[in-house]
Amino acid sequence: MTFSAVILDWRGTLVTTLSWRAWVEEGLRLAGREHSAAHVEQVLQALEAVDPGEARLDAPGVDCDAELHRRTYFGVFADAGLDPEVARALYAVESDHRHNRFAGDVAGALQRLRNAGVRVAVLSDVHFDIRPAFTEAGLGGLVDAFVLSFEQGAQKPDPAVFTAALHALGAAAEDTLMVGDRSGPDGAAVECGITTLLLPPLRSVDDHRLERVLALCGCR
Repeated sequence: MTFSAVILDWRGTLVTTLSWRAWVEEGLRLAGREHSAAHVEQVLQALEAVDPGEARLDAPGVDCDAELHRRTYFGVFADAGLDPEVARALYAVESDHRHNRFAGDVAGALQRLRNAGVRVAVLSDVHFDIRPAFTEAGLGGLVDAFVLSFEQGAQKPDPAVFTAALHALGAAAEDTLMVGDRSGPDGAAVECGITTLLLPPLRSVDDHRLERVLALCGCR
């Protein structure tokens, strides 16, 4: 069996994600502050003290609404005692797609899927528009649909977002492959009858994993 449509997660599947340490370091740098290991650690400890395990920053529903996402993050920053300039810089980094780099095999994989007539949707829990990331990388024409949580008012694992992706692709669940890196949010696609491939989270742009997707779609 091969698939005629693919739903792809974005962060951790197609692009890298900054670690918390790298995020804070980049935020301090953007704010023009000291960003040594000691200064980064100080901010990390302050954030962890008010939001253990990212319970608030990664709470269910945070990515369903851009304004809710902003309020949540700035609320945590304020509780952590971060000054407004640092808070704004951290949020700017979190909201800038340029800090999420495409893996080296993405362009080739998307082109081969397009050549084979496989329709592609990108489904992401995100609070900002990621279409420019694909356009700037020359990949915009290789994606048939973007299903973004802040536009849908729902996020994974809500079945509504998977249904929205199927509708956008004009595809049946049994003909579609979901590809992601997190068992909870992405793996929930199976509850909608969508075969799901879970890959380890992307750690480097040099990690090439999409050959497995191509094989399942008959694109070898």
